[in-house]
Amino acid sequence: MINENELSKKTIFSFEIFPPKKNMPIDTIFNTLDQLKDLSPDFISVTFGAGGSENCENALAIAKRVKDECKVESVIHMPSINMTKADALYCLNEFKNAGIDNILALRGDRVEGKEPINDFPHASDLISFIKDFDSKRDDGKSFKIFGACYPELHPQSDSVYNDIDNLKKKVDSGASHLLSQLFFDNEKFYRFQERCQIKGINVPIEAGIMPATNKKSIERMVSITNAVLPKKFTDMMDRYQDNPEAIRDAGIAYAIDQIVDLVTHGVQGIHLYTMNNPHVARKIYEATKSLFDVPPLA
Repeated sequence: MINENELSKKTIFSFEIFPPKKNMPIDTIFNTLDQLKDLSPDFISVTFGAGGSENCENALAIAKRVKDECKVESVIHMPSINMTKADALYCLNEFKNAGIDNILALRGDRVEGKEPINDFPHASDLISFIKDFDSKRDDGKSFKIFGACYPELHPQSDSVYNDIDNLKKKVDSGASHLLSQLFFDNEKFYRFQERCQIKGINVPIEAGIMPATNKKSIERMVSITNAVLPKKFTDMMDRYQDNPEAIRDAGIAYAIDQIVDLVTHGVQGIHLYTMNNPHVARKIYEATKSLFDVPPLA
């Protein structure tokens, strides 16, 4: 299990990966993992879609590979919007039996054409369910629960105040570590940190950084997350959008610049959305590694 006391002594550096598409063999992600494991991230989170418990099989195999073969702690995502309580119980038992100790508890995004089950209307409901599961375990263990947070407002929230209230509910329910949605303006993250401090949210918050290596994929993510694109960023996208190599290198440079600024300002961690691209992850790691060796601000 991830040791929060140990992580508190350093600036955290973690990755997110996702299972391959249904028409791709699972071995494709194993090749990505083989190229990432020597970068020694503090943990790797593994996504799976919000379709329900049937989607957890590949994600669980990958999370187990991360932990057992890469010798890196894994955090498995658990989106519950289309899970019944029976589905959730099944997944928790599968995670327990596989030796997976860390869960990112999510409500998850709506699946087009599928009506949400709503056994877990909010992520805090799932977190409470996991805590109840832990209270009945016979092995003396419990899951470490992560939560998601939105520096620029959850797309379905009507105000930053309601958003921060709901985030406090997640933490009060049992989330002990937060991973942020992507953003491209660090000032937005700093203002978010201030709101968390005022609200009494005192758990580690990692800043989610997604390298912009493809304009269309970034535009799709922005449409989902409502992230604001600074002029510096849009100018970069417009200037290099027709040159794949140039936009990749510019996106890597922009992400590095964000990370340098965030770590300098004492952020508790960086969660890098790798998009399953080990080349990009390695470039960013090599450019910023020494920053994570410096003790965090008191």
